[in-house]
Amino acid sequence: MTIVSLDATRTPRPDEAWDEALVAVGQNQDRAAFARLFGHFAPRVKRYLMQGGSPETQAEELTQEALATVWRKAAMFDPAQAAASTWIFTIARNLRVDALRRRQGIEAMDEDFDFDQVLADEPDADERLHTARLHERLRGAFARLTPDQQQVLHLSYFNDEPHARIAAELGIPLGTVKSRVRLAVARLRRLLEG
Repeated sequence: MTIVSLDATRTPRPDEAWDEALVAVGQNQDRAAFARLFGHFAPRVKRYLMQGGSPETQAEELTQEALATVWRKAAMFDPAQAAASTWIFTIARNLRVDALRRRQGIEAMDEDFDFDQVLADEPDADERLHTARLHERLRGAFARLTPDQQQVLHLSYFNDEPHARIAAELGIPLGTVKSRVRLAVARLRRLLEG
């Protein structure tokens, strides 16, 4: 008596070849398998996107993006969860939805955008001149600090580092960092007021 396995008698799904190709891309970055996937799915994905309402140019861009995503994320594909075609078309659909949301968001932003308010908020020439002079005075005062004070102020205010990290970085006690910052700020204040 001959035992026939169920696998030998079942008819393979048409998509199994694409599943295998996608697995090869994910596991080995198989360029030939990807070329076959691309050649087969690119026109189908583009047609699908256009039937969904995307203009031809956008459908073409989204198709390219979808297949680039397939290349990058092929290792995430699990043939037990879905067929390759389902997985690829889902990526394309998600990209189309994202593009639609972005477009709607931009259109909504354009409608709500108040150009008059932006112009009203822009500082006039006098304010810009005053700010430029203040910055110049601040740079001059900062240059008159000791190098140690400049260093701790730069790390604390420009790099936004906590005092404990500055102390560890410079190899000095935490109290010294706090003292230098306090003295530097006080000296800056005196220089700017004077």
